[in-house]
Amino acid sequence: MSPRIDLVWPTEADEALREEVQRVMHAVVELGGAVGYLRPPGRDETDPFLDGVLADVRIGRAALALARVDGVVKATGLWRRVPGPVFEHSAELGKIMAHPSARGLRLGRLVVAALVEDARAAGVETLTLGVRGNNHGAIELYEELGFREWGRLPNVIEVGHERFDEVHMYLELGRDPKIVLRGSAQGGPGSSPRRSRGPVA
Repeated sequence: MSPRIDLVWPTEADEALREEVQRVMHAVVELGGAVGYLRPPGRDETDPFLDGVLADVRIGRAALALARVDGVVKATGLWRRVPGPVFEHSAELGKIMAHPSARGLRLGRLVVAALVEDARAAGVETLTLGVRGNNHGAIELYEELGFREWGRLPNVIEVGHERFDEVHMYLELGRDPKIVLRGSAQGGPGSSPRRSRGPVA
């Protein structure tokens, strides 16, 4: 019999939810998962993280998606608006992970696709993410869902004595037709002229 898979979007966390989220993070990091922790986190790390995200959820600055398998949280993911008023329509995906016991259920794809649509509905124009350069499976998943690489910082992610690239990706979610896209063209607020250099002697 196939497992029952549900997506939930919490705004508060009770003791059971806190325990389940910590269990997913601990198991993923224990197997070397590239989700931002050097060692498996305890509740002293995951509870403050969860509280911070949910505080942003309640004011419309984030969304947390949890995939439950037969009623138990087995995958997580979130989008969170980029801080600063000039980035109000940008958000970052993070903490995309699935418990090792749930591999093969395509929970990562389910969570990311749901977050993309939720961010679009919330008025987010551009979603970004960072992923460790050796996490090829995750990069392929993001590419399949429309994300594109815009750059990478070579060998900046530290894991003990090893260094890995940080790959930056983005997905455009659409904009109001009245928005003027200036890109890097000269003119507009904050513009400055090019600095001309005289002839080199």
